[in-house]
Amino acid sequence: PQPGRCAHFVQRKRRFCRMIPAPGRRFCGEHGHEEEQNDRKRIPCPLDPKHTVYEDQLQKHLKKCNSREKPKPVYFVQDINAGLKDVAEIPEKQVPLSSLSTEELENLISKLKKASKGLELNLQEQILSHKALQEALNDPKNGESAFKHLKQQASILGNMEKLHLLGPGRCFVEFGAGRGKLSHWVDVALENVESVQFLLVERATTRFKVDGKHKRRDSIFERLQVDIQHLCLNKVPILEKKKLPVVGIGKHLCGAATDLALRCLVESYTICCDGEAEEPVPKRSRAAQTEVAPHNSASNESTTEDHKPVAGIVIALCCHHKCDWTHYVGREFFKSVGLGPVEFNYFQRMSSWATCGMRETTSKASTSEDSEDQTNDTEEHEQTLSRTESGSETLQGILSVEQRKEIGCLCKRLIDHGRIEYLHQQGYKAALQYYTEPAVSLENVLLTAVPSPLIPEPTV
Repeated sequence: PQPGRCAHFVQRKRRFCRMIPAPGRRFCGEHGHEEEQNDRKRIPCPLDPKHTVYEDQLQKHLKKCNSREKPKPVYFVQDINAGLKDVAEIPEKQVPLSSLSTEELENLISKLKKASKGLELNLQEQILSHKALQEALNDPKNGESAFKHLKQQASILGNMEKLHLLGPGRCFVEFGAGRGKLSHWVDVALENVESVQFLLVERATTRFKVDGKHKRRDSIFERLQVDIQHLCLNKVPILEKKKLPVVGIGKHLCGAATDLALRCLVESYTICCDGEAEEPVPKRSRAAQTEVAPHNSASNESTTEDHKPVAGIVIALCCHHKCDWTHYVGREFFKSVGLGPVEFNYFQRMSSWATCGMRETTSKASTSEDSEDQTNDTEEHEQTLSRTESGSETLQGILSVEQRKEIGCLCKRLIDHGRIEYLHQQGYKAALQYYTEPAVSLENVLLTAVPSPLIPEPTV
């Protein structure tokens, strides 16, 4: 062990504990049970068994334990963005893919291809950059992992700039914020812009946050430690007070979190929390939805955002195998093409074939991708890819690696198309595009949405 550090060897990490023990002790409080301490016994904390506590100090510890239930914030509204309330629609039992017969699997694939017919499957490349990150991108001190993250963040900002979303008088809400790196770069890009606010939504306690290091006085950073499922933006004090248009952003927002964020923005934020709807949004024609939504002038912003408190959405998608029918926003689309919760649950799991078919490549890419920024940011983002039921061994005689990859990509696009249809119905012009190269990230699809132009009132 290092001098002045705990003498406990952590097998899982293959190193000694780095905590500092009390004077005269060899072990820290967590590993103090390894030495005699007047027969004092340490027991797992009943609130969180991942840590221990002295038995004779349990009651005192429970009052200050970080895992204790804390008072709910004002913006917490139980299940406001959860989606499906009818549990009858949810299948009771999920059959493993590996137990499907060849005929059942072929039937599923046939349904997938039929539902995907006519959809835009060849996405356009929108690999952009932004001047705010040029210095960091050219810094030789950044390693490969940091460089990959910077390229993704630069492209996300470039796409935001193209949609005229980087402007004054806006509140940027970063979902699944983690350390807050994406908001950090948006703040850098808006260096000379006034009246900018950031809300960083993250349900987990995060270490090494960067939002506290900002020196600008005219930009405000606030963290909301809450699950997106229960977040009512209308009740966030800063939005309640200033009524700024919101731009929803996210980098690798895993599975169902994307659906929860979309519903949070385009449903619960435009409906008062007491259940009374605001003024109805004027209808938009299909022709109007194909036009580019105007955002580059003050007059245009006022007309569009008066009706749409959400100025835009830019989310890098990720981990479709973690999607959930209960929360999924594209259920109506699935039903319209003859599919339901059973097929969704299969397609959701089959979507992992798009990456785990190349297991070695995925492992390398995800390790480098997650090592710097997302080690502390995500809920086992890297681990879920390796644990997902790929069926690669059992399906080896039925489907080749390339076929599995193709089917996995089809599942992803079908799930994403449901999200696009949902946004269209809610009055947004939405699109999917590749925002970075697969070598940078295998999860390289960006979802963007801006309010569709309003249909002009007919003249009499």
